[in-house]
Amino acid sequence: MDILKNVFDFVLNNEIIKFLLSLLSQEPVRIGIFIFKILGMTISVVLFVAFIYFLIKSNYIKMAYVQDIYELLMFRPWGQKKLVKKWEGISDRLERGSEAEHKLAVIEAEQMLDEVFIRMGFGGQSFGERLTQIREQQLPSIDEVVEAHKTRNNIVHDPDYKLTPEQAKKVLNVYEKALKELEVF
Repeated sequence: MDILKNVFDFVLNNEIIKFLLSLLSQEPVRIGIFIFKILGMTISVVLFVAFIYFLIKSNYIKMAYVQDIYELLMFRPWGQKKLVKKWEGISDRLERGSEAEHKLAVIEAEQMLDEVFIRMGFGGQSFGERLTQIREQQLPSIDEVVEAHKTRNNIVHDPDYKLTPEQAKKVLNVYEKALKELEVF
């Protein structure tokens, strides 16, 4: 019984309760404003928490800040590991020995270089158009890349084109050299 009396006395003596009870005795406009303020603060806190939650869950922070920090600390472009792994897959096609695999390796290598050109901001509808925009200062092996592109075009447009393993290796070396010059690897 004493515990109940102590709790009751605490509640009545509590300043917050006294303040809230004093509001009830004031005019209705002040009570409405007070309730509106409490409701506004509650909604603001909920929206702020939701904003932080969705910001963390989205990829925006990763795209905007984490990539930059990673590139700064690692001295490598973002996604380089992915490109290196893709290049290893292309190089593995040469070891398989079949002419179809060699042709596919050449086509994939050019696609990879084309994706790099696009990411670098070179415009054009095709790889050939992007090649015409690149100067020798930007890519010293541009002439070799043009020749490799001709080989790739022969592969794509002529189904009877014969590609030797040596030619395929030479073309892949040209594309690899270009990717190194562009500091992808």
